[in-house]
Amino acid sequence: MKWETLLRTVGEEPVFSSALLMTPEEKPADVQKQLSRWSKAGKLLQLRKGVYALAPPYRKSVPVPFLVANHLKPASYVSLQSALAYHGMIPEHVPEVTSVTTGRPERLETPLGRFSFRHVKKSLFFGYRQVEIAARQEAFVALPEKSLLDLVYLTPEADTAAYLEGLRLQNLESLHTSRLLEMAERFGSPKLMRSAASILRIAAEEEYESL
Repeated sequence: MKWETLLRTVGEEPVFSSALLMTPEEKPADVQKQLSRWSKAGKLLQLRKGVYALAPPYRKSVPVPFLVANHLKPASYVSLQSALAYHGMIPEHVPEVTSVTTGRPERLETPLGRFSFRHVKKSLFFGYRQVEIAARQEAFVALPEKSLLDLVYLTPEADTAAYLEGLRLQNLESLHTSRLLEMAERFGSPKLMRSAASILRIAAEEEYESL
């Protein structure tokens, strides 16, 4: 495969899988060998086995971290503090993108940043949607309500008032009360129901203080 062929095949994709390059005319071993050469030459960034991005001189757009996270592990969506910051519900910048997956948990250091993946069972893999993060770049991101519930579910003792208040939650008026309670019930956990009630109490207090 020639470099020009790769550029035509990849087009404007900020991140791509090596599977995109496989054709009946190309032997998989030869494609992988060529990808390895281009990575060593600085033309490609290898994010993990089989996942690449064009290096800065050749790419047409900068891959946004949420899109990268989705490509690093299919069947995942961005959640927890990363999604909460995206929704404007916590004030802190989050340097590591955290996602939820039904696959095995792991943490990855890549040329495009740090990414962590937290495991949940299949029945809890819901409450996300595809959103446009940048021009022509979309990613699966948890809804605000699910971001909070995923965080509580995956963090020990996160249902305490001290923990929830320590998050310094903001813009809680954007939460859908019925959606939060319905999602909490789907977890089938008293911890999540207690947390949902506490979150709604904090939201009510925030609304009262703003009057």
